[in-house]
Amino acid sequence: MRYLLDSNILSDGEKRPNPNLIDHLRLRSPESLFTSSICVMELRSGGGQRKDSEVFRDRINSEILSLVGILPFDFQEAMAAGDILCSLTKAGQFLGIEDILIASTALSHRCVMVTANVRHFSRVEALNIENWLEPVGSGV
Repeated sequence: MRYLLDSNILSDGEKRPNPNLIDHLRLRSPESLFTSSICVMELRSGGGQRKDSEVFRDRINSEILSLVGILPFDFQEAMAAGDILCSLTKAGQFLGIEDILIASTALSHRCVMVTANVRHFSRVEALNIENWLEPVGSGV
């Protein structure tokens, strides 16, 4: 199984990590952990707005991003994103474009989407979602 970690999961690891997140990470092989290049953009943007932006960005790079594979956003992901956007638009549902791009990356690479934003990502059909900020075995 492969897992795509959303920005909110990665940023939790930078703070005082949720013990549930630690438990989930211990159960997985490091080789199964990925994030999207779109999440990298979100972390970089958010980090750049902090007063300690240089220190924060260095910590994110060395302590978080260095531990996961980075999945690119390319043609396959763009095609999937277009399909997701079309489907949501037809259904009269909204999802931020960044989340659509991240979801398309997870689908394209057959990853479980790991996020604390379950409600948002559950709008994407066929996306398998887990929230690692919840206890192991909670079914979320």
